[in-house]
Amino acid sequence: MTSNSEQAGMTDAGKRDWRAALKIYGQPRVIGMAFLGFSSGLPFLLVFSTLSAWLAQEGVSKTTIGFFSWIGMMYSIKFFWAPVVDRLPLPILGRLLGRRRAWMLLAQCGLMTGLVFMALTDPTTDLARIAWFGLLVAFSSATQDVAIDAWRIEAVADSVQGAMAATYQAGYRIALLTAGAGAFFIAAGTSWPTTYLVMAALVGVGMVTVLCVAEPDASRTAGTRVQEPWVDEHLARYDFSPAWLHGAYGWVLAAVVCPLVDFFSRYGKQALLILLFVSLFRVTDITLGVMANPFYLDMHYTLAEIASVSKIFGVLMTLGGAALGGVLIVRYGILRPLLASAILAAATNLAFAWLATRQDPGMASLAITVSADNLSGGMAGSAFIAYLSSLTNTAYTATQYALFSSLMTLPGKFLGGFSGWMVDHYGYVWFFGYTAVAGVPAILLVIWLIRFHARMTTAEDEAEPDGQRHASS
Repeated sequence: MTSNSEQAGMTDAGKRDWRAALKIYGQPRVIGMAFLGFSSGLPFLLVFSTLSAWLAQEGVSKTTIGFFSWIGMMYSIKFFWAPVVDRLPLPILGRLLGRRRAWMLLAQCGLMTGLVFMALTDPTTDLARIAWFGLLVAFSSATQDVAIDAWRIEAVADSVQGAMAATYQAGYRIALLTAGAGAFFIAAGTSWPTTYLVMAALVGVGMVTVLCVAEPDASRTAGTRVQEPWVDEHLARYDFSPAWLHGAYGWVLAAVVCPLVDFFSRYGKQALLILLFVSLFRVTDITLGVMANPFYLDMHYTLAEIASVSKIFGVLMTLGGAALGGVLIVRYGILRPLLASAILAAATNLAFAWLATRQDPGMASLAITVSADNLSGGMAGSAFIAYLSSLTNTAYTATQYALFSSLMTLPGKFLGGFSGWMVDHYGYVWFFGYTAVAGVPAILLVIWLIRFHARMTTAEDEAEPDGQRHASS
């Protein structure tokens, strides 16, 4: 287990052989991670903002569209079934492909099925059917994310995890571009049902990748068992009958309880504030995102214009922001860029309020707004993912990361469900102002985190006889 200061992301990346680092990107599993990232990112917008645009064009009310965003809450509760994906092998596929790849392929089958049936459903006559198949897509996508995260962690050594994360993000962003701008262009030239059929076919990219990459070594190591002696001691106190109940109880303790016990034992009572920060950091951008496409359409931008600026240009700006965030993390550590991005994420939402006040906004105004929003969003993404990764214990990475990634979207998804109601009753200017104010708690919690980790680092440095210090964050 790493020290708390290392877990806080305080790593020394100042001296590194850049040529050797670049060669890492030629490794087969690192390349494969990009395609798995594409498979992970493809479904997200199809049950979020792209679906909102489809429903808006079909005349569905903004209040209903807002409620549809609750489909995305599947991503926020995936922690509940993550331990099953993490440890339970599938009966037939598991023997053929291995535990991780079997779960990925099963989830991708669910994705393809859900997207096909969404395409075959008319939202003007059967919204409930669209909602149910949207839930299937979201559930399958969240399950795939858990399996991919586990595969990424186990497939390579720790020294290659940075490259794996980088190629994953690249593939994920390309998928967002495909499911965003690509979907808009296809819909503009054909129809939304055809668009969703095309997206269903693109799920095949992930399926082929799963069949091509190798299954990693089993994640259940002896080192993990050493950290769970209390499980055996606890089980020894009770006489279960039948025997399978004893095994099931032990499995639940090890798979579900141990990751939580580990996290709270490392951070103590401060763990609750850390989890509160994780849950609030993305409230401001998730809440805004629900109404972004309906807003563009209400401002009389065409689908092609939205695709060009908001999707293609926006993704490029996000990649630029992510790269900037990575550079700032190397230079200043994680927490200070995290604070800067929290402030920018809230402040840039006011650019949307400014755009909403313009009588003839034009493409330049849209480009300015999208640039500010996506640049800050990309920077925030790099800092936040780095911080979440620093919180995990390598013995429970998949389950703990599922907990963090679930929490980071849950409040935003819930509040986003009321976004259409707020626009209908108060208008876009007040709505965007509200989303900016919603980012203030995260800013205050980052300030607390900076002070908290500074105290942790000081305590560890005083305890080290050789005075060795980790790089400051």
